[in-house]
Amino acid sequence: MFDLITIGRCGVDVYPLQTGVGLDRVESFGKFLGGSPTNVAVAAARHGLRSAVITATGADPFGAYVRRAIRGFGVDDAYVATVEGAPTPVTFCEIFPPDDFPIYFYRGEHPPDLRLTPESLDLDAIRDATVFWFTATGLSQEPSRSAHAAALAARRSGWTVFDLDYRPVLWESPEAARRGVREMLPHANVAVGNLDEVENAVGTRDPEAAAQALLDAGMRVAVVKMGPEGVLARSADERAVVEPVKVEVVNGIGAGDAFGGALCLGLIRGWPLERAVRFANAAGAYVAARLACADAMPTTDEVLALL
Repeated sequence: MFDLITIGRCGVDVYPLQTGVGLDRVESFGKFLGGSPTNVAVAAARHGLRSAVITATGADPFGAYVRRAIRGFGVDDAYVATVEGAPTPVTFCEIFPPDDFPIYFYRGEHPPDLRLTPESLDLDAIRDATVFWFTATGLSQEPSRSAHAAALAARRSGWTVFDLDYRPVLWESPEAARRGVREMLPHANVAVGNLDEVENAVGTRDPEAAAQALLDAGMRVAVVKMGPEGVLARSADERAVVEPVKVEVVNGIGAGDAFGGALCLGLIRGWPLERAVRFANAAGAYVAARLACADAMPTTDEVLALL
């Protein structure tokens, strides 16, 4: 049985090895494992959790790299499929610290991870996982949307975390994104998102109102990331506001994935909400102070050193 199973994007992140320079002038790049759900699984594995990711790559060298990297980070790759005729996605970014990190997705019209089908899933493993983590992007196309619905229907207990992960460029329209997210909200019991993402989900970017709306939609825990104002987390009987951890930001792109993996640890361990969110916030800060995402995921001791 897995502590955590995630489902969704994987790919190759290509980051410039120069900061403050646009892609048109960058001279050298580094290649890293990418895809938010994949990196959440990596983050959890760094904390000693048994994690797996359900995803798919193309039948190409980048796909071979992704699978090798997933295994290398201690994540089970049994549910990583290979799809013929669809290249492994590649994502470029620009790095303008402290808060400007434009992302450029090269995923094609029907990337491998959106070709997952209900029939391809191990529903028993999904049902038995302590935490199941899914993202909004996985709802943006069929057959992935139906695969997600089948996975969520299999869940009977434990934590089902909805990463509200709103990437407008990956959706047909804002209306389709709102509809897709709101249809799946009742199947989760934890929701995590920034202000743009909670606005897409519940129609308001006011943190308190958004958290309450998520609780009203059936969440046991609602987490709203407020940027420089920190993180607000609510449950039926707990409320926590955690200020940002002060670090010199290098690349903020992987911080949310580190936050997610660390939050899963707190949920599994049954920590009080404030402790779990404070720990997750520090994990995100740790990664924000480094260039890479998966490669930079901290251990538990490294997070505790920031607290």
